[in-house]
Amino acid sequence: MSKELLNKQDIDRILARIAHEILEKNKGTGNLCLVGIQRGGVHLAGRLSKKIKEIEGNDIPVGSLDIAFYRDDLNIRTEQPAVRKTSVPCRIDDQKVVLVDDVLFTGRSIRAALDALMDIGRPANIQLAVLIDRGHRELPIKPDFVGKNIPTSMGEVVRVVLEEEGAKDTVTIE
Repeated sequence: MSKELLNKQDIDRILARIAHEILEKNKGTGNLCLVGIQRGGVHLAGRLSKKIKEIEGNDIPVGSLDIAFYRDDLNIRTEQPAVRKTSVPCRIDDQKVVLVDDVLFTGRSIRAALDALMDIGRPANIQLAVLIDRGHRELPIKPDFVGKNIPTSMGEVVRVVLEEEGAKDTVTIE
C-alpha cells in the first residue's frame, strides 16, 4: 500500500524554501556550488540552481556525483552497482559545496559522497541538503537543509519520483 506524502506543488515549495535557506546561510552565491548525488539528488540540485538564479540572478555551478564505488557494501552486494556520471564543472577547492540528495536514511550514502568529493578536491566546507529525512541514522550525519522530516519504520520505503525521470513529481511511503 502506498500513501502520497508530497505532490509537485509541495516539492516546489520545499525547494524554494531550501534555496532561500542556502542563500541566507552562505550570504549569497559567492564561492558556492551544488553537487547532486546520482540520481534524484542531481535533479534536485538542478532545480535548486534554477530557484537560486530566480532569487539572486546569478548562475551557480551544478555537478553530479556517482558514489557507486565509494559504497561500503560493495563486498556484500549480490549485483554490480550501476555506474553513472560524475561531473563537477568547477574546481571545488576552497568552495562552499552543497551536497544534494533526495532521501537521507542511514547516512551511508552521504559518507560515500563525502569520500567521493574529497577525491575531487578540498572544499572550504560541505553542506547537506535533502528533500526527505526519514531518520534511522547509522552514522553521525546531520543535514543542514531539510525539506521534510518523515518518521518511518525500518520496513517502510520512501520513494521520490521526479518528472526528470519521466513521471509526475511525487513522494510516497510504502
